[in-house]
Amino acid sequence: MVSLLLQGLALGVLTGGLYALLASGLSLYFGVMRVVMVAHPAFLFLAAYLTYTVHTTLGVDPFLALPLTVPLFFALGVAVQRLLIARLAPDNLAMMSVLLTFGIALTIEGLLGTFYTGSYKSVSMEYATRSLSLGGVHLPYDKIIAFAVAGLTLAVLFAVLVKSRFGQALRATIQHREAARLVGIRTERVAGYGFGVGLATAAVGGTVLALITPFFPASHWVWIGKLMAIIVVGGLGSVVGAALAAVLLGVVEGVVLVTVDATWATMMFYVFLFLTLLARPQGFFGGRLAHRF
Repeated sequence: MVSLLLQGLALGVLTGGLYALLASGLSLYFGVMRVVMVAHPAFLFLAAYLTYTVHTTLGVDPFLALPLTVPLFFALGVAVQRLLIARLAPDNLAMMSVLLTFGIALTIEGLLGTFYTGSYKSVSMEYATRSLSLGGVHLPYDKIIAFAVAGLTLAVLFAVLVKSRFGQALRATIQHREAARLVGIRTERVAGYGFGVGLATAAVGGTVLALITPFFPASHWVWIGKLMAIIVVGGLGSVVGAALAAVLLGVVEGVVLVTVDATWATMMFYVFLFLTLLARPQGFFGGRLAHRF
């Protein structure tokens, strides 16, 4: 029993790191613009398909596609914000953004289905099929790689948010948009760049997903509930809160997976979501963290 718990704990931490990366973009969208971006998982799998295409046509490692997909998705995020999101009425932004981004998700799914059909795709690398054993705990290399890439990406993201002038402007916009505008911050431009950063994290997350799980055009619907649960539990608009919630839910999922079954492991996300909405609607990691980043 102890070995099972340790196995679940280890896998949960590794998976939670990936969840933190996947949810970070959602937190940025809501924090900067109060936009509920339900199309984020669709962009994740758009990146997964691009990674698959580059790998199958050129035969290169999936991560070598990142210099292509990350700038492309950053530019795509800026374009989506300026051409679509910025046109929404500010007094009903949250609801209208749900409808708009739902339509974007359906569009991406339709395009992927047209070009790639509805069959499952995957990116298989020989090094990702191995595992590491430590004291009876088996750690798959693909999970270790996913955790490492997620950790590195989040470290860069936090460094940008904390150390750069853009990060300071972005955090000021998150904390108080009108006050930021009064001190000379061009909040519309910051919002566009913030959206771009959010989709850039989707490019990295999609590459990792392509390596660790099979996918098809409608795979994004499986993830939207999980990621929304993470950012609600972590505190809407808080990247740090989302990261902490992701690790927490990843550990809970991992432990329940090895001790009960996969169905209950998935249910834990919605159990925590319900408890959060019932007991602390601002999120268990909200408050100060939500106002910082």
